[in-house]
Amino acid sequence: MKPIDQWLNEYGVSHQNQINKALHWICVPLITFSLLGMLKEVNLLSLSGLWDISLAEVFILGALVFYLLLSIPLAIGMIFISLVMLGGLQFLNQNGIFPLWQLSLAIFVVAWIGQFIGHKIEGKKPSFFQDILFLLIGPIWLLSFLYKKANLKY
Repeated sequence: MKPIDQWLNEYGVSHQNQINKALHWICVPLITFSLLGMLKEVNLLSLSGLWDISLAEVFILGALVFYLLLSIPLAIGMIFISLVMLGGLQFLNQNGIFPLWQLSLAIFVVAWIGQFIGHKIEGKKPSFFQDILFLLIGPIWLLSFLYKKANLKY
């Protein structure tokens, strides 16, 4: 497996344009959030009504294993982000005007349109056309910038 710096550098090659980067700061979290929202609708197991295990939690667990293999500090950051997103999804599921899957699908489509607009402006294809695992790199690519700003090693 490639080291984290190689993943981040290769991802960064198609993310040099400032507009594309700005769109990624908006769209990558929205895509992640909305994907988890759609996966949250696929319930796998209910634990006495205390916690439902959905496909979202299974996806997060798989992604975290991948992140742990790359960088423990970034994986810890993604645990926090995942918990915040799951909390937001729970809130929307209980208090939202629209069903969670509908809201998530709408956000997902609009955010991907934003991503492709950014790559059109950049003039480079999205990295996941090279390797599907780059879909998991996008969130930690953004997180790595926050770590650098905070002077945290990853």
